[in-house]
Amino acid sequence: MQPRRSSLNLSFLALMVPAQQLAALAIAAMLLCAPAAAAPTPAAPIPAAALRPALPAADAFFNDPALRETRALVVIHHGQRIFEHYAPGYGPGTRLISWSMAKSITSTLIGELVADGRLQLDMPAPVREWQRKGDQRAAITLRQLLHMAGGLKHTETGPQPELSDTNRALFADTSADIYAAAVAAPLETQPGRVFEYSTLTTHILSRIVSDTIAPAAKTPAARRAAMRAFVQSRLAGPAGMASLLCEHDPAGTMLGGSLCHATARDWAAFGQMYLDNGVVAGAQVVRPDWVRFVTTPSPANPGYGGQFWLNRPQVRGQDPALFPEIGPADAYAAIGHLGQYVIIVPSRRLVVVRLGKTQDEDLAPVRAALGRLVNSVPAAAK
Repeated sequence: MQPRRSSLNLSFLALMVPAQQLAALAIAAMLLCAPAAAAPTPAAPIPAAALRPALPAADAFFNDPALRETRALVVIHHGQRIFEHYAPGYGPGTRLISWSMAKSITSTLIGELVADGRLQLDMPAPVREWQRKGDQRAAITLRQLLHMAGGLKHTETGPQPELSDTNRALFADTSADIYAAAVAAPLETQPGRVFEYSTLTTHILSRIVSDTIAPAAKTPAARRAAMRAFVQSRLAGPAGMASLLCEHDPAGTMLGGSLCHATARDWAAFGQMYLDNGVVAGAQVVRPDWVRFVTTPSPANPGYGGQFWLNRPQVRGQDPALFPEIGPADAYAAIGHLGQYVIIVPSRRLVVVRLGKTQDEDLAPVRAALGRLVNSVPAAAK
C-alpha cells in the first residue's frame, strides 16, 4: 500500500467483522507475519562472496539496527549485479511479497494493451458498472485511474485500519469480490483534479486487463487462467521473471494492487527492463512511450506517475516516497507497504531492490539509507 499508512491490527480487526470472514483474516495474518514462500525451482547461488562488501552504503542495511529488518538487497549497475545479500532464512530462491509494487506490474499490463491498440488512455475507462444513464463516473478515463485521480471516494488507511476500504476489500467483509467493492465507490471529486492514493483503483485496472483479454471469461477460474497466461506471455516470460506469481480473489480478479510475489533477482529484472527503456535481451517488451508515460509527473501529483512513484515532493505535505531532497531527479520506483522498493535511476544506470518488513512509520531511515546508497554510485558517463 502507500508509503505512509498505519499498520493492520488483525487481532482487533477479527473482532469487528463477521465470523465468515475469519478465513480471510487468517490469510492476512500469514502474509503479514510469515516468511515468504520459496520459489518452486532453486535459483543459482550468488556468484561471488565479494558481492556483499562491495558497497558500504549497501552493507549498512544489514548492520544498522535503524534500518529494521531488510530481508533482501540487490544492486545492479550497468546491467551487472554488484551487490546481493539476504537476511538469515532468505535467499536467491525466496519469493518475497510485493505489496503495492504490484501496482507497477498492473500498470505494465495496461501498457501492453495500450500498445496493442485495445485500450486508450484518454477514452472513458471500460467499466460496465459505470455506464448507466446519468452516472458521472462514466467519464473517468484510463489515464486518470493510472494517475490515482479518478475522483472516487476512498479511504486507503487511517486511525481505524479495520474500517479502511482497502483492508476490508483485501481481508474482510468485501473481500469475496474486490472489483465489485471498488467500482461501487461513488464519485467524490471531479475526475483528474485530486490525487487520492487508492489500492482499489488499481484493482479496477487489473479487472480491466482481464476483461479486455478475455471478455468471454464468465467464471472465476476462466478469468484466473486468462490473466495468468497473459502475465506469463507478455511480462514474466519476456522480462525473465520466472518466479512472478500474483494472487487472485474468489471472483477471479488478480490482486494487482497488492499481492504479487517474486524473488529479489526477478524484482531486479523488472527494474532493469524499465531502466533499459523496456528492452530485455534485445527484445522490446515494454514500449518506450509507456516508460515515458509512467515516469512523467501526473497533473494532480508531481511525485506520482503512472502507478510508479517519482523522486519528487508529494502533494499535501505527505511524506516523500523516495529522497527528493538529495536526488537524483530522474529516479523513480515501484514501492510497497512495509518497505518494498524497486528503484530505477537512469542517470546512474542503476537498479536497487530492497525488500523487508519495516513498519511504515519507521521508514524514514530506510528512505534516507536508500538515498545514500543511490548517491554512492557514480553517475553514468554521458
